[in-house]
Amino acid sequence: MKPTLLALAMLMAAPAAFAQSEFVEGDATFGADAELGATLTTGNTDTTSIKARLDMKHEIGNWENQYLLEGLYKEDEEEVTAKRYLGMAQGNYRLGTNSYLFATAGYEVDPFTGYDYKFNSAAGLGYRLFQGASSFLDGEIGPGYQYQRLDDEQREELGYDSEASWVVHGVLNYEAKISKTSKFKQMFVADYGDKLDARSETSITANIVGALSMKFAVIVRYNSDPLDDKKSTDTETNMTLLYSF
Repeated sequence: MKPTLLALAMLMAAPAAFAQSEFVEGDATFGADAELGATLTTGNTDTTSIKARLDMKHEIGNWENQYLLEGLYKEDEEEVTAKRYLGMAQGNYRLGTNSYLFATAGYEVDPFTGYDYKFNSAAGLGYRLFQGASSFLDGEIGPGYQYQRLDDEQREELGYDSEASWVVHGVLNYEAKISKTSKFKQMFVADYGDKLDARSETSITANIVGALSMKFAVIVRYNSDPLDDKKSTDTETNMTLLYSF
């Protein structure tokens, strides 16, 4: 099977595999956060900026399934300056109070990196490293696989079609309640193989009314070995409205 088809198959199969737990007897819970931010200006300056995100979680028995869809689009003076789309699915199986097994797969499109798309998958062990009264820290580690398809320009320049490697996948996820109506989150994700790919997301969420909140987030992406005309670090700052249901 071609790597492209393999990547798509694994990404599509991940949520389906974990969805079978819906038939297990017991209480099931489902929750989701829908997030949207946009900036539109016309006149002397024409700009468009849209950030959308849907983060879903389904729990039943010992299973906790997570699904994420995210999109970013920016345009200045009719020129596209940023475009990124991400889909991710992860299943966690609880072994005990603090430990769990996980399997995850993600597919990302970001043409401004010189790649048509990137596919990541990993599996391993997760553990709650710290549990406080209003905060916690989770860690995950395990082997994974990364596949990146070069765009037409890079394929012609470099003389090959793709880059692939086995990686060590690690995650640190910290969350703390600041007050009754606000919380702080810090997530760090790293894949280390032939190079280091890392992503850090820092956010503060404050409730406005009911299920509606305001979220401020700073996202930093790092690639230790970017393509020749690309930068190692990308940053993204967002202010969005978040609705929980």
